[in-house]
Amino acid sequence: MRFSEVYGAVAVAASAFSVANGLDILISNDDGFGTANIRELYKAVKAYGHNVYLVASVTNQSGQGGTAIYAQDRNLVSDGEFGIVKKGAPSIGMDPMDSHIWYYNGTPSTCVQVALDYILPRYTNLTTFDLMLSGPNYGLNLGPFLYTLAGTLGAIYTAVERGIPAIGISGGYSVQTPYYEVNTTTAAGLKDPATIMAELSANLAQQLITNAQKKGLSRLLPLGYGLNVNIPLISSFTDSSCIDPPFIQTRLTGSAVVDRAAYNETTGLFSYASLVTDGVNTCINGNCSLPGETAILNAGCQSAVSVFTVDYDAPIGGSCSVGPNVRSLLEPLVQYANSTSLVGGLNGTAMGTNGTVTATPSPSAFPVSSPGLRVGASAGLLGLGLVMAGLMC
Repeated sequence: MRFSEVYGAVAVAASAFSVANGLDILISNDDGFGTANIRELYKAVKAYGHNVYLVASVTNQSGQGGTAIYAQDRNLVSDGEFGIVKKGAPSIGMDPMDSHIWYYNGTPSTCVQVALDYILPRYTNLTTFDLMLSGPNYGLNLGPFLYTLAGTLGAIYTAVERGIPAIGISGGYSVQTPYYEVNTTTAAGLKDPATIMAELSANLAQQLITNAQKKGLSRLLPLGYGLNVNIPLISSFTDSSCIDPPFIQTRLTGSAVVDRAAYNETTGLFSYASLVTDGVNTCINGNCSLPGETAILNAGCQSAVSVFTVDYDAPIGGSCSVGPNVRSLLEPLVQYANSTSLVGGLNGTAMGTNGTVTATPSPSAFPVSSPGLRVGASAGLLGLGLVMAGLMC
């Protein structure tokens, strides 16, 4: 299949990928650069022959989402996680045993930014990375609410928005451990859960790389696309009941939860509790026949793989697409950019009494070649097709 058929591109250059020579891959997380999960992923990806850099926070930065907070002090004012980096050390530094492993005293998003804008140009001969991986996180990140909340995912949508394909990985085991406590074998005679999750994650990344190479693609994923992966609790500490979960195609919505504020009458304090609502589980874009990632993880020993885009725009609606024409509810106060004349919002006609707005017809009046085509997973292809056809739907 041609690149243009998959991603909606008009033309494609010769493939930039070579599995034999390896790709340039960045790894980060929100749990800290010294955790077992990230170090095992680093080793597993390197084992495939890739050129890998690890840049992650010096402390646990869970729950930061895409927040961008840079270090405010040149040196650390306290020890880093697990005491690996000591108080007084620089806020950014390299592992003395491995020049490809770095820490930074910032949020996951800023760690990705520092990797791209400081470490990459100063300490490598690279111009960019072919792929960015974040995790595996200690704890699952399921559904749209956690997508915005999790630092694991904040790191990947930072990378995606910088034009780098990215995969966020989260796991059911939630107790953070340092890299130097990874078990060669557990009491059950199996690999450490961190090692298994790393190998599963590396296998998934390699499947993407291999398929892109076979198809002659110049990118692993289209611009603006990423993957959210959730791996169930790996049971290898005690038994083999869940050590090789299958990967399942999923979507973000479906049985997903949001937080609600739970008030404790005794302490007078709030804590979060889970709530399933229609608001977070409405299927608007993409393939509504896919199971939700939350439902798949609730079903047992299965891993969920959801494809997301950073385009939050609503479907077009009206005759252009299945879905409500929400923009018509904003007229005439909210106008189209190519209106004959534009009226300021203070002098608009929300009540139909102040002035007149001469606007172009709403999108439903424009012809389209495929009125029933949905926007979502095919957004890039549809958008390009409309631009090429000179349409304004």
